[in-house]
Amino acid sequence: MGPAALQKSGRAVLLALFLLGAPLEALGDHRQSFVGGLEDLPLMDGLAEDRAAGLVFDKPDGRLVDAYAAGPVTPDAVAAFYRETLPELGWRVIGPLTFEREGERLTIETEALAGEVLVRFHLAPR
Repeated sequence: MGPAALQKSGRAVLLALFLLGAPLEALGDHRQSFVGGLEDLPLMDGLAEDRAAGLVFDKPDGRLVDAYAAGPVTPDAVAAFYRETLPELGWRVIGPLTFEREGERLTIETEALAGEVLVRFHLAPR
């Protein structure tokens, strides 16, 4: 398929979305980001992950993941987001920021630093 055909098919998709009543912002890039190594753990809006600092190991008895993110949010906002979101994804709350699911334990730690919050996600087998 040549460039002209791709452009024409792209316009057709946009027209179809418009006719179906899709809001214009739905056409933008609003994909949810996920924490590296944890494909089903959403990254809270306002946080940016430091992928270079992360660590992922697959072991016979389960995954071991350490991931780090930071952003201009508050520790309370981080806690509220993950306490609300993770149970919807099958995680059971077992502590303030500790969750369990399918033989794994996820711990989230926050630290306020000069206008930003550093967040550590630690996943290990139970």
